[in-house]
Amino acid sequence: MSERWHMNRIGFVNFWLYDDEVFSFADGKLLLRGQNGSGKSITTQSFIPFILDGDRTPSRLDPFGSNDRRMEYYFLNDGEKEEATGYLYLEFKKGNRYRTIGIGQQAQKGKAMGFWGFVVLDGRRIGMILICIGKWEIQRLHIRSRR
Repeated sequence: MSERWHMNRIGFVNFWLYDDEVFSFADGKLLLRGQNGSGKSITTQSFIPFILDGDRTPSRLDPFGSNDRRMEYYFLNDGEKEEATGYLYLEFKKGNRYRTIGIGQQAQKGKAMGFWGFVVLDGRRIGMILICIGKWEIQRLHIRSRR
């Protein structure tokens, strides 16, 4: 059987309830357990449709399809913050090789959200070697990782 790429970790930096949280997969599988309302659905809804297709519409982020919460809600904590920058990333693994895709966003009250994607192809790993600290750092990382 040939070795294939599989999901290895997802990470959230300054997003919703997560300051810096990493969820590791076991052989490409992830199990999230918790009480109702603990965040299991928004966690999975955030990385599956959002990171893989970039769709930020409220109905895609809500497991029940409502339009109640826009993406800004998850960064500004329902208006408690004035500004926030955060990242969501998905790391893939094949043997001892790693690839990461991700999205960064900057939210400010009353302004359109900044939105950018990034790819890490050189094997460096977020949280192991790289740290998401701001839009400039991710852009620099993106440029360096294209070598």
